[in-house]
Amino acid sequence: MREPKMCQIVCRASIDDKQAKELKEKIGDEYRVNMILDNLPLVVPIAWQDRDAVVYQGGYHVGVKGQYAGSKEEKVFIHNHLTFLVKYHKDETTELSRIVGFEVKPFSINHQFEGQWNDKNTRLITCDPHASKLVTNSDTPQEVEAGKEIIFTYDVGFEESDVKWASRWDTYLLMTDDQIHWFSIVNSLMIVLFLSGMVAMIMLRTLYRDISRYNQLETEEEAQEETGWKLVHGDVFRPPVNSDLLCVCVGTGVQFFGMLLVTMIFAVLGFLSPSNRGGLMTAMLLTWVLMGLFAGYASSRFYKMFKGSEWKSITLKTAFLFPGIAFGIFFILNALIWGEKSSGAVPFTTMFALVLLWFGISVPLVFVGSYLGFKQPAIEAPVKTNKIPRQVPEQAWYMNPAFTILIGGILPFGAVFIELFFILTSIWLHQFYYIFGFLFLVFIILIITCAEITIVLCYFQLCSEDYNWWWRSYLTSGSSAIYLFLYAGFYFFTKLQITKLVSGILYFGYMLLASFAFCVLTGTIGFCACFWFTRLIYSSVKID
Repeated sequence: MREPKMCQIVCRASIDDKQAKELKEKIGDEYRVNMILDNLPLVVPIAWQDRDAVVYQGGYHVGVKGQYAGSKEEKVFIHNHLTFLVKYHKDETTELSRIVGFEVKPFSINHQFEGQWNDKNTRLITCDPHASKLVTNSDTPQEVEAGKEIIFTYDVGFEESDVKWASRWDTYLLMTDDQIHWFSIVNSLMIVLFLSGMVAMIMLRTLYRDISRYNQLETEEEAQEETGWKLVHGDVFRPPVNSDLLCVCVGTGVQFFGMLLVTMIFAVLGFLSPSNRGGLMTAMLLTWVLMGLFAGYASSRFYKMFKGSEWKSITLKTAFLFPGIAFGIFFILNALIWGEKSSGAVPFTTMFALVLLWFGISVPLVFVGSYLGFKQPAIEAPVKTNKIPRQVPEQAWYMNPAFTILIGGILPFGAVFIELFFILTSIWLHQFYYIFGFLFLVFIILIITCAEITIVLCYFQLCSEDYNWWWRSYLTSGSSAIYLFLYAGFYFFTKLQITKLVSGILYFGYMLLASFAFCVLTGTIGFCACFWFTRLIYSSVKID
């Protein structure tokens, strides 16, 4: 610590044809080398000319492509000399220092040495601190060619800094585009205000007028002239087709909602900082497992309302359907990474630990939740259901289920898509994502938007005497996942330069999983909002 080192030799390596080919490929694909010192990631400072600022790139490139002066032939050069700069903050009371910064400047230099090679004691001509000959540029770069020897060297410099240890991550997390985040929030809020206005208009004006009119109907002739949503009161709470699957989807959505809410609260309070590597993923996994209790409870409550009696079957479906699909996709994608012999593959022991969490904790908790939910009295509908289903009249083209479902997904996606760009960048381009305050705000806006758009479209549907609202309400806000997946495809072709097939499959595999999860989450929010809305309006009118 605080002892500078100059021109330190690491090793001398001779590369064969295969190694040279691999190195050229890695340099062509812009691979980076990442290092960590005292839990701080290595960064390369890059001057930003336009804004007179410095931005930091995580890790340094293995090498560069370029041409010699006067030549048009492209060559590949390796970064074989690293100049490290370690910034430290000195404690005023004691003489101890703490590391607050870790930077590097990589160079490519064709090293020469005097006399015989003597490992680390060899005297280099191109880098000699005694002769004040230090590496400051790459004028004589080291070419990547089979049979050529490469000498790897480094310098370490220390610099005192005013940055305190507690705020050493601030430079890494310096956001130059927080204005875009504010724009995102304002844009989302405008959508919410517009929808809130529509919901308020429906609730206060139309519904109030409807309820007053329905409650004042006196004569039979007037009753026969009834139109709108009151007409379908005898069918509106009729159990839908595939009610079991709907219960499972709602239960899984509740589990997702609980996981995201708890994780975000912890993140906003500062418990999940980027310095705690893997903390966010661990927290999400553990909260997902624990939220199995609420998943089981929600699915069994709805199942009992739909007159279901086999609570164990609905519990098993809730415990295994979504996690089973997710684990299956994850296992296939991980097998592809194993096949590529990548160090990014999840080890078998970790996979086993995940299965253990799933079967050992999540499944029993779903069973406990289901048992508690099924013991509760069934949710009573505010109106009686007729024995014979009413015929649904022919609908206008704009009330077509496919059309309204696709329209309903646009606004929830519009509320989150700007923030989505930053999330995708942090996942796929290895940027730090830490603005959980913004994310929490966007999450609240997403909840309100999903609920409001579903209520508006559900009201229009009931007014046109179509009582099949159960699945429609779920899919209306859930369809925002289609737009999320389409946006992920757009991001892939415009922002990522992925050429390898396996990498492309990985990207779309994981984004498909994320879109599926988003569908389950937004669908459940829309469904619960609609369920509350229909119960509210039908309990407000007198039914003979």
